[in-house]
Amino acid sequence: MAGTSKLRDRIVDDALDLAEADGWDAVRLRRVARRLDVPLGDVLGEFRDADAVANAWFARATAAMLAPPPRGFARRPAAERIERVMLRWFDALAPRRAVTGEMLAAKLHPPHPHHWIPLVFDLSRTVQWLRETARLDATGRRRQIEEIGLTALFLATLRHWLADESPGQKATRAALARRLARADGVVARLWPPGPV
Repeated sequence: MAGTSKLRDRIVDDALDLAEADGWDAVRLRRVARRLDVPLGDVLGEFRDADAVANAWFARATAAMLAPPPRGFARRPAAERIERVMLRWFDALAPRRAVTGEMLAAKLHPPHPHHWIPLVFDLSRTVQWLRETARLDATGRRRQIEEIGLTALFLATLRHWLADESPGQKATRAALARRLARADGVVARLWPPGPV
């Protein structure tokens, strides 16, 4: 099984290299197989198509987001926890930001509903895992508003990040911090802290 995992990683990395050179739309699994000097059947045994390779790339970002937090994380303010967790996802994809954008565009291509419909469910799952990792415990109506807000925040940050060419994604970081500060103000008005 370890060999299979290594092959999967090699396929993803090689597909990304091809995409960097020729664009994501030009990636063909037969080219990946030829470059890796493995039978096409082995590649197809791991990934049914290039979209599945893209899913594996996004899974790496999710794994980075879900990594154990640093000591004292639970004592940090909620906005800081959200920021740290969300930035892990974007930082993991940053080395291939342009290709990541091309992958998302391919998933959203109108004639491919078999790709973009699952994307909606993937976004929902990512937001739920973000909530869990950031240790957000709201229930009821507050949880519903929180989920909607986090989804909007994630999508707005993604849009900003896709166009961000600043060193270390500084512009994305600043935009996310501003949005979180505004959200904190909204939460404080909706749910003022009770007496201590």
